[in-house]
Parts: sequence; C-alpha cells; structure tokens
Amino acid sequence: MYDIIVVGGGLAGLVSSILLSKAGKKVLLIEKKHYPFHRVCGEYISNETRPFLQQLGLDFSQLDTKDITRFQFTSPSGKVLETTLDLGGFGISRYAFDEALYHLAQQNNVHCLLNKNVENIDFHHDQFTVSTSNQTFEARYVIGSFGKRTKLDATLNRSFFSKRSPYIGVKYHIKTDFPQDLIALHNFKDGYCGISAIEDDKYCLCYLTTRENLKKYGAIFEMEKNILWKNPHLRKIFTESVFLYDKPEVINEISFTPKTTIENHILMIGDSAGLITPLCGNGMAMAIHGAKILSEHILQHFDDRTLLEQNYQKAWKKAFAQRLWVGRTVQQLFGNEVLSEIALLSLKNFKFALKAIIKATHGDVF
Repeated sequence: MYDIIVVGGGLAGLVSSILLSKAGKKVLLIEKKHYPFHRVCGEYISNETRPFLQQLGLDFSQLDTKDITRFQFTSPSGKVLETTLDLGGFGISRYAFDEALYHLAQQNNVHCLLNKNVENIDFHHDQFTVSTSNQTFEARYVIGSFGKRTKLDATLNRSFFSKRSPYIGVKYHIKTDFPQDLIALHNFKDGYCGISAIEDDKYCLCYLTTRENLKKYGAIFEMEKNILWKNPHLRKIFTESVFLYDKPEVINEISFTPKTTIENHILMIGDSAGLITPLCGNGMAMAIHGAKILSEHILQHFDDRTLLEQNYQKAWKKAFAQRLWVGRTVQQLFGNEVLSEIALLSLKNFKFALKAIIKATHGDVF
C-alpha cells in the first residue's frame, strides 16, 4: 500500500515523486523502460525552472548543460529572423537529464519499479489498484505521467485518443558546426525543425511533420531530402553534420488537442495533461512546473480528494491555459509555407511582437 503511485517516469513523474517522498509520503514510481534512454523531445529548458531544480537537489555542476540566450526563426525559403531570449534557458538531453532525476529520486527514497508496463488502473472505495503483468499495488492517489499517447489513454477512454492526429515527431543527436548559445526553429512544408546544443558538444535535432509527408516518400530519409532540405539551413545541417544514431527516435500521432487534468480520479501531469506547441520549445519547463503545482496540492489536501481535484484543476488552468492557447495558435503559422513567410516578414518589422509571443509561451521563474 502506497500513499501515491506515479505511472510514468518522465520529467513530471520524476519531479512529483521526489517532492512527495521528500515530504514524507510513501511513493512508488513505475516506468516501462530502464534509465538512461532517449525520448523524442526538443531538449531545451527555460530558465524559469532553474531555481526550483536547484532547490529540488539537482546539482548543475555535475551536468554539462549549455546556456542558450538567442533564438533564430527561418522560413521555408531560408529567410532569417533572430532575437535574444530575455529569460534564456539551457540545453541537456533527456537521456542525461532524466537519469540525473532518477538518481535523485532514489536518493530521496522513492520506490522505483523499472521495465514494467502498467496495464490497468482501477478506482474503488476511495483507493486505487494499479496492475502490471504480474504485480498489483494499492494507493490512495495515482498520478498519470505516462506521456503523449499510450494504451492507458485508450483503457481510460480519454476523449482525445479517439481523434487521429496527423503529426509525427523525429529526433536525432548530431555533431555539427552551430553556435551553442542559439536555438533555431527552421520551417518547411507541413512542419518545423529545432536545433540546439546539449551536453558533450552534441546537438539535438528534432522536427515535427505529418504522416502524409512520410507516406508520400515512403521513408524518413527520402522525406527529409525532398521536403526538409528545401530550407537551405536544414539542407546544410543534414548534409554537413555527423549523425550519432543508427536510426532516429520517432513518435507517432502527437496530439495537440486539449486534454483533461483528471480522469477517473487519476491526477494527470506533463504530456498526459496537455503539451505546449513550441515556438522555441518549453514543454519541459511546463512539465516540471506542473509537477510542482500538483505535489503542493496533494500535500495540502491529502485527506480531501474532492477539494484536491477542484483546486488542482483551477491551479493548472491558471498556470498554463493561456500558454497552451498561444502555443496552439502560433503553431498554425509554422509548416504553412505562405503563412510562415508572411509571419517572418511581419515579425521582422515588429520585433516587439516576437518578444511578446516568446514571453507568452514561457512562465515566470518559480
């Protein structure tokens, strides 16, 4: 019997498990893989998170993060717009960052069960039963931190799961000649690709596109050559870089439809609660902040489930609803060849508008 079971060991799951265990709760974290491992992710984190992560116990001196202070945006034809990032951020791979948080969770007495898939979550008589293929656990609360789209979403009959999404995400780690203080977002037909520095003088190259693009050319490399390379900046990156994966990390059906923060009393965080579409990438910061918000509400209202659920939903919306709306609205400009060209020219003439958009997709330091 646990106080809290956290299903999924991404950023939000790890952070919430650490916070709750530090506060004296008995916490079980269940993750289907074994650390370290790669995830499809832009691997840029806004500095709004840095004070909190240090307070959590993360030792930045042991992490080879890269400070990122500038943002570049290019249109499909290769036109360029640059600006400084007022708040800035840092780059680190999920491979390294998640592993560091996992070790921190272990140090703070979080019980971690790895290489296990959760197959079912039942709620009866004011408590949960969580089942893997060969084990069953009970808990007062369950936190859902199991990602963008999983079998559990189907089991829970979540509304977004029945709506097919046209988007796929692809990620590489590369070695290349690129400024380490710059994050760039390069547009192409029906998609956009980000590049930024991470540890060990490597770079994260991650893009979003549609299944139709892939279907048209039959293979990722052929699609990249025929679509992404039309942007001269991407052509240069793809033809002059050393690719460090044998094959890319790929995720299908990335959904940008709104999600609920609570399903059958399961408290959702991170991508399970909803994700932000990137202008310069900020989903990681939102996952970390969301975990903090939920953990504080669990500790404050542990004995009153109704009050906890009501207050958590209100707090989540207050923190993220506007950012999500801005992100989804801005995303409509990316990938559309005509609109992205117009957007770049407009923002070039009104740089204050670009600053305002970036600010709107980031939060305050917490």
